[in-house]
Amino acid sequence: MYELKKYVRFMSGSPQFRIVELSRGQAKEYEMYSQKDLIEDLTGIEDNCETSKKIYTNDIVSTLDAGDTVFSLISGYACVVGEAHKGFLYTQNYIKICPNENLDPSFLVYLLNQDRKVRKQLRSGLQGSSVLKYTLKQLREIRLPSLPALEIQRGIGEVYLKQTRVEALKKRRAEEEKLFIFSRLEEIYERTCI
Repeated sequence: MYELKKYVRFMSGSPQFRIVELSRGQAKEYEMYSQKDLIEDLTGIEDNCETSKKIYTNDIVSTLDAGDTVFSLISGYACVVGEAHKGFLYTQNYIKICPNENLDPSFLVYLLNQDRKVRKQLRSGLQGSSVLKYTLKQLREIRLPSLPALEIQRGIGEVYLKQTRVEALKKRRAEEEKLFIFSRLEEIYERTCI
């Protein structure tokens, strides 16, 4: 078993409190990466209900590119960044993880999100009194099981991401059906009360 830091480089996000924000038109515009964006990247389903926060700054900030692997120190979950979030600014609540040639990015997401031994290590190291948060130190020290060949890693990662998308689509469909049925029930109830 090796620690995760043997296979990857970690890049912390920009400290949000240090970013000097300016008015629109005076600086470059950035959209801020959020938990909503992470879920969209993980499931492959966009949620157009909520727009991302925008900031304007001339500071040098950390941004994401499509294909980057990101880990949330808030939720403890990872994803591969999609094209829709290319160029988004990420804060200190996220860690960009750059795997070397021995570790497939989608397999890394599978390990961080799904592998029982890795999840147990993550849960055991949570820090905070009122708000629990994961740490970069904790992430660096995760001990990985022996890695299979890259072709197998890619296969597992691909199936995991596709299954995550299917599950999200089923949940969305169930929610839409529930809302439809409830609206019909409300119509029937209103008609009978007149």
